[in-house]
Amino acid sequence: MALKNILFRKRSIYLLIATHCFAGSNHVHATEPNKSYPSTPFAAFSSQMQDALLKHSQYEKPAWNLHDTLALPDWLSLSIDQRSRYESMDGTFKANSKGGDQQIPLQTTLWLQAKLGAFRIGTEFMDSRALHADSGSGVNANQADQADFLQGYVAWAEQNLGGSGLGAEVVAGRQTLLFGAGRLVSRNVFRNTINSFTGLRLRVLSDKHWQFNSFLTMPVLRYPNAAVNILNDVHQWDKEDTNTLFSGGVLELYNLAWGISSELYLYHLEEGDSVGNQTRNRHYFTPGVRFYSKPAKGKIDAQLETIGQFGTVRATNAITDDRNLDHTAWSQFFSLGYTFDTPWSPRLGVEYSYASGDNNPHDNTDQRFDQLYGDNGADFAPTGIYNAFVRTNINAPGYIITASPRANVKTTLKHRAFWLASASDSWGNTGLQDKTGQSGDFVGHQLEISTRWDFNSSLSFDTGWTHLFKGQFAAQAPLAPNAQDIDYFYVQSLLRF
Repeated sequence: MALKNILFRKRSIYLLIATHCFAGSNHVHATEPNKSYPSTPFAAFSSQMQDALLKHSQYEKPAWNLHDTLALPDWLSLSIDQRSRYESMDGTFKANSKGGDQQIPLQTTLWLQAKLGAFRIGTEFMDSRALHADSGSGVNANQADQADFLQGYVAWAEQNLGGSGLGAEVVAGRQTLLFGAGRLVSRNVFRNTINSFTGLRLRVLSDKHWQFNSFLTMPVLRYPNAAVNILNDVHQWDKEDTNTLFSGGVLELYNLAWGISSELYLYHLEEGDSVGNQTRNRHYFTPGVRFYSKPAKGKIDAQLETIGQFGTVRATNAITDDRNLDHTAWSQFFSLGYTFDTPWSPRLGVEYSYASGDNNPHDNTDQRFDQLYGDNGADFAPTGIYNAFVRTNINAPGYIITASPRANVKTTLKHRAFWLASASDSWGNTGLQDKTGQSGDFVGHQLEISTRWDFNSSLSFDTGWTHLFKGQFAAQAPLAPNAQDIDYFYVQSLLRF
């Protein structure tokens, strides 16, 4: 009954907001009527839709928006994003777990920015909640972060620096980061909370030719991080991890030849312990290169990303542990697809993901790849209460089929088979490991189907179903719950205004 009342109240709120926005949307819609815009990620994204260095708009302006409704001046930006999702999982795969789970993750952000000439000052306030979670849900700071500042920054930008034709931008303060395909540094999409960092970012752009980003930041720790405090709605402000530095540089080169672009990057993580936050003291250098071409009708598209990682890491996260392991790991992603120039624009693609695991848990080395602050939802599976696979100790080929029966509707079917890169290392974050390797390395097959419908540029809906056919390792590894397959279902809405 409580769940029914919550859903009823949410539906009433949506109807009220939509009615108000329709009533106040008499202003001219300031987007090019014949231009085709890419869909925004299905998450809070309004703060990312404007680009201070580009002379054109990347995304369509929301059909219903507070700026026009309130007749705000051009120098002031104000928007609210609200995403609601219901998700349920039948079965389980984590060590010593039982039954299934269900949650109602709510993600709401308010973004406010003032532009004063070349300068900007802005903030993004975010509230993420995991309704209907209980003590058996294993809820954590990836699922809930109530009422806190995701961003708070001062920025300066110049589109034509000194008449050189180059654009330059500096952002200082708390901010979110997204580079490349988001495999190592991302503004999270499906996850209910979003990574943020405090520090300095410098960006230089030669429009249509190249772009360079460099940054020096401290990761922001989300609080509370204890399940009992999250379930009891205890509020704690997020804090910068002053004992950890995350920095790097990313060079992007556009249209090198045959529609191929590339990225070359190097990230550096220098991690330390702090009060209430014991770590493994990761000291990593992570270099990588990516080549890609974008899907287009009647054309082949491809993507190749190779990532290395080396440094040192503590054997455990215990402060008293003084054993440092030499760390050497790597990851590989490859995709090849073709989009047919026919109705529905179907695309057929094949994909392959690999991330090394630790081959020998008893020696003084570590080969387990660390995805840093990346987002794995686009490559593997939804990252809500399911989140079965992450970019570590994984060997996963698969195929993907997409189709658009209408311009504003997209359906996706994915099938992947998952093996462990190392049979003696653990499976992701599940807690399942067989150090003897006798449970094999086959985790199982995963089938994923999803459909997104954009009612307009302000209102979208999305639903999906994922089924995991458990393999030998998932069913028989020590502490494995049982051999039952997993069914995960979600339905969500996104309102941006």
